[in-house]
Amino acid sequence: MAENLNYAVAGSKCVGDDGKLKDENTSNCDTYGRLYNWATAMAMDASCNSNSCASQVGAKHRGICPSGWHIPNADDWNKLVNYVESSNDCSNCAARYLKATKGWNDGKSGNGSDKYGFSALPGGGGGDGGTLSNVGYSGFWWSASENNRNYAYYRYMGDSEDVYDVNDDKSILVSVRCVKD
Repeated sequence: MAENLNYAVAGSKCVGDDGKLKDENTSNCDTYGRLYNWATAMAMDASCNSNSCASQVGAKHRGICPSGWHIPNADDWNKLVNYVESSNDCSNCAARYLKATKGWNDGKSGNGSDKYGFSALPGGGGGDGGTLSNVGYSGFWWSASENNRNYAYYRYMGDSEDVYDVNDDKSILVSVRCVKD
């Protein structure tokens, strides 16, 4: 998808105009999409945020993506990053080509070329307690790949030109991109 998922489902949040996380739709939902914890993104029981549910994750796990789409796993993300870097004869540079041409760091720095139409935007991330950080400065996107009972992988883009593979608490709220089956 060329945008962050904006599917309102129980547990998803939007960035409000006041900079706080909201259950209801806000104007920022259209720009940044909604934020989801891992279990919600995977369309699994909330207990999967604190228990291993890897056995329930299919090769092309749909999660909350529309029919015909799935949550990217670590291999999907690696293929994208490797393709971008090999096509541009560079390393640690994929974010430069995947980020939107505007919207990063209030336009001061960090924008990309959007060479592949991925249009990555910095939707930030949130805690399950309602805290929010990095909107406009960082983008985080879930992977269907679990690390252990409490942690799953996501991809991160910030000020640098690299796309980072991070594992963190499944209860945090980050964006979702879907991949066509």
